[in-house]
Amino acid sequence: MAFSTGCMAAMYVAIRSVPGTIHPFELAFFRNFFGLCFLLASNPGRVFSLFRTHRLKLHGLRGLLNAAAMLMFFSAVVTTPLADVSALGFTAPLFASLMAVLLLKEKLPGYRALGLGLGFIGTLVVLRPGVAGFTEGHALLLGSAAVWGVTLVVIKTLGRTDSSLTITLYSGIVMTPISLAAAAFYWQWPGLEQLSWMMLVGALGTAGQISLAQSLRIGDASAVLPVDFLKLVWSTALGFVFFSEIPDIWTLAGGVAIFSTTTYLALREFRPRP
Repeated sequence: MAFSTGCMAAMYVAIRSVPGTIHPFELAFFRNFFGLCFLLASNPGRVFSLFRTHRLKLHGLRGLLNAAAMLMFFSAVVTTPLADVSALGFTAPLFASLMAVLLLKEKLPGYRALGLGLGFIGTLVVLRPGVAGFTEGHALLLGSAAVWGVTLVVIKTLGRTDSSLTITLYSGIVMTPISLAAAAFYWQWPGLEQLSWMMLVGALGTAGQISLAQSLRIGDASAVLPVDFLKLVWSTALGFVFFSEIPDIWTLAGGVAIFSTTTYLALREFRPRP
């Protein structure tokens, strides 16, 4: 999980560093395309074994959800401060818990209701609607986090039977054509320098996805979730170094509040039982 957070924060920087005016949907396509190429090239002797699965429909659902989340996320990350990107990304588990109550009719005990309330208060601290201005990028990040929250549940379910490489492989197979269809409306042929940056985006994204899937596969959420806070640390540092972004105290405070809430809920939900 620690390695995954570093890869994802570095990917944010690479996305922002692509020169020219490449549309975010095209960036998402090349991230998926190059990521899939890197995955297949790095496992030449295991390609056919990676396709073995009995859960094609669930892989398809994961890819569809992930594609929607990625298109929204890439559209937001090119204009939104990296610290905001990471802070709002922590809301994904909150959305997952909320949707479990609304859609799956799960019970809402007092501690979970309190945690959800505090988490969304932390979100308001980051956004400060009416004060700092609620931008389109913030709206896209929240939409992406909501969809990604459901995707995390699907990944955890797939991890019970399939390897992290298989999960990532099918994700790329589904997401590449979907993102290409979205990018076709804004297509422009990239130059060599742009392709080089997008190859880096694909490599970092794939490495982060494999690490994330593996961490969820072999570790309890209560063990790996706290490490995800490093994403805010890396994003804040890289945003300052590469883009001179200095997050205000509200973004950091809100990010800490959201992360603390999701960690608390994970510890309560996944604690050992008699």
